[in-house]
Amino acid sequence: MRRALLAVLVLAAAVAAGCGEKTESRNGDSEPLTLALDFYVNPDHAGIYTALDRGYFDEAGLEVEPQVPSDPSAPIRQVAAGRADLAISYEPEVVLARDQGLPVVAVASLVSRPLTSLISLPDAGIDRPSDLDGKTVATAGIPYQAAYLDAILERAQVDPDAVSQVDVGLNLLPAVLSGRADAMLGGFLNIEGVDLAERGEDPRVVPVDRLGIPTYDELVLVADANRVADDPEAIRLFIAALERGTREAARDPAEATQAILNAGDGLDPKLTRAEVDRTLPLLGGDEPGKPCGYMNPREWEAFAGFFADHGLISSRPGASELLTNELLPGRVPE
Repeated sequence: MRRALLAVLVLAAAVAAGCGEKTESRNGDSEPLTLALDFYVNPDHAGIYTALDRGYFDEAGLEVEPQVPSDPSAPIRQVAAGRADLAISYEPEVVLARDQGLPVVAVASLVSRPLTSLISLPDAGIDRPSDLDGKTVATAGIPYQAAYLDAILERAQVDPDAVSQVDVGLNLLPAVLSGRADAMLGGFLNIEGVDLAERGEDPRVVPVDRLGIPTYDELVLVADANRVADDPEAIRLFIAALERGTREAARDPAEATQAILNAGDGLDPKLTRAEVDRTLPLLGGDEPGKPCGYMNPREWEAFAGFFADHGLISSRPGASELLTNELLPGRVPE
């Protein structure tokens, strides 16, 4: 009975033409759902907070509670431990988690391209990766981002010993502005890149997939793999309501900005609007003919292969171990 009801609900969503259309609750009761965010409230979450403000999750029969983590790597572990129903995380974190034996799987892409970028100011004179020779690069101390830098330097035929790496944690922006570092690797093109532009600094922002790193989904929605297999209805309804919120955010950036400002703590309105404008075109995916939130299995396997080649994981997982597209809007389960 439950499987038949689910099929009817999802088929109705498919007939309604997929991404961003109205979702229907599976029953008259609200089901609590805890969502662990990847970081503090920011424009990457525009679809989430627009959906909350407009009541789309309520209409889907879900009582969604977003939670801000103390550590960006914590949300995926919370899902694995059953302390959160869903989490916003990163493709690299999913690959690492699966290698560590955590039973998690990506169920939708929020941002289907890298935001992580090499960012510098004009005075640093970094026009191409080879210009990093003799420079200082600030990083956030994340091992796989250090592997990015090593791969970028190798491709540019720069001796890694000729580049100083300084771990500044979350203080990437101050490191560059103060001159402590010539560049940062780890800042996002739509956050730190926009912040520097709004300051009139004319930053040079190059996402890592333009520097030789295999492309990947920067932000993904992660769930427990066992729940996806056994009881996916609430997750499916969440994704559909989220995509609806993302579509509405793109239609009304001012409303999306206000939703972020209302939910965030001490955010600057002008900067937030600029970040929202840069972020909205990146949300929801852009692969023609594919559902919103689609994750490309071949690209995931290529990226996992990069991790394996650089010793970050012990083996090369298949895409089916890392992701599923079966819960995206318009897909009817067999």
